[in-house]
Amino acid sequence: MIIQPRMVLESTLVCPVCNHQQQETMPTNACQYFYEYSYCQSLLRPILGHCCVYCSYGSVQCPPVQQQKACCL
Repeated sequence: MIIQPRMVLESTLVCPVCNHQQQETMPTNACQYFYEYSYCQSLLRPILGHCCVYCSYGSVQCPPVQQQKACCL
């Protein structure tokens, strides 16, 4: 029997513009391509080759990547 590690749903996003940090709960049913940062109103988009803003700027990768599944590319 293979035991799956517990999925982490909380991730801290770090804004590349103002370096402010914001903890968010990641969606489990979709990738989040855009995130408007409340502190400086910057619109975050995934870095080229990443599937979502959490994989680009978060402390934890998105749930599909954590489960080693195909993400929403």
